[in-house]
Amino acid sequence: MPEAVIVSTARSPIGRAKKGSLADMRPDDLTATIVRAALDKVPELDPRELDDLMLGCGLPGGEQGFNMARVVSVLLGYDHLPGTTITRYCSSSLQTTRMALHAIRSGEGDAFVSAGVELVSRFSKGNSDSLPETQNPAFDEAQERTRQRAEQGAEDWTDPREFDQLPDVYLPMGQTAENLALTKGISRAEMDEFGVRSQNLAEKAIANGFWSREITPVTTPSGAVVDADDGPRPGVTLEGASQLKPVFRPDGRITAANACPLNDGAAAVVVMSDTKAKQLGLTPLARIVSTGVTALSPEIMGLGPVEASKQALSRAGMSPGDMDLVEINEAFAAQVIPSYQELGVPLDRLNVNGGAIAVGHPFGMTGARITTTLLNSLQWHDKQFGLETMCVGGGQGMAMVLERLS
Repeated sequence: MPEAVIVSTARSPIGRAKKGSLADMRPDDLTATIVRAALDKVPELDPRELDDLMLGCGLPGGEQGFNMARVVSVLLGYDHLPGTTITRYCSSSLQTTRMALHAIRSGEGDAFVSAGVELVSRFSKGNSDSLPETQNPAFDEAQERTRQRAEQGAEDWTDPREFDQLPDVYLPMGQTAENLALTKGISRAEMDEFGVRSQNLAEKAIANGFWSREITPVTTPSGAVVDADDGPRPGVTLEGASQLKPVFRPDGRITAANACPLNDGAAAVVVMSDTKAKQLGLTPLARIVSTGVTALSPEIMGLGPVEASKQALSRAGMSPGDMDLVEINEAFAAQVIPSYQELGVPLDRLNVNGGAIAVGHPFGMTGARITTTLLNSLQWHDKQFGLETMCVGGGQGMAMVLERLS
């Protein structure tokens, strides 16, 4: 059975949505720029030998519609290259990497582009995930329950399945984080401390050149060259973070200091069979060891990394203790804290250069972005094994184990 290896990665800077540095970019144009950058790093690969371009996008629609992956193929001049656009919300471009892994292991291809994009700045009304006319009325009762809890600032949360009720599959992510904070007893102070940690680590990593190693500068339509993430803030303190007001519930615990912002960005990973890489004389960056995907109640989706990571690690014949570095997507501190604690991941191995609370979380981009960051970090710290994992809207978790090869 052939192994699946990663031979190149590329990512854009991450902009803040609406008023950030990438707000005037089209998602398909940005994706084309980043896919080309990833392919440029492996000139030995003739693009005509690519089997598929698989693009993750959390909320396809509007400018992110029309099977954007195929649009990108044609924009690049690769009429021969098929394209498919996939959504698994926050893990969309980890899903596309998993698809490449499966195709290679089954012998149905040797070279793939796994990419991801999300430009929240460019969302049209038609691809909002909160439009009531698009949602199944079977969940109306669950949504009313959510509204009442939010309005009342409820300090209790009970799994609706205990009463044979449907959970709220459309529940906004901030509300799921509030539920999880209550369920796991995560205090506001703990979450603020974790958010400050993310910002401080990102600030340090910017200063030592870590982040610049993985960012592909992007030229916007106005001619501006963007070469750094918008999100990280210098000098963030716990005292400052503690002054912010809750965002989702009157007496809630989730604030702008302990949650990721809304963002724009794209990333790409070139995945190949080890036999193809050897044929081309390439030294792979990493081997994809295993992946996992699991599900749980949508109302506490933040715990998704726990079972997904256990599944991926079990398939690899490994344990959390075997991982030199771990990247858990920081959608909210409320979900990262119980996830890493339940997995038994030492804090000094977790998100060691900061995470999405600082750098951002463009939904469809995040899977490929974290792959890029994890490989960068394994090289930077001269480590071998890494785990990437994230919670997924709608109540899922996904994970991947990587072995650094160069």
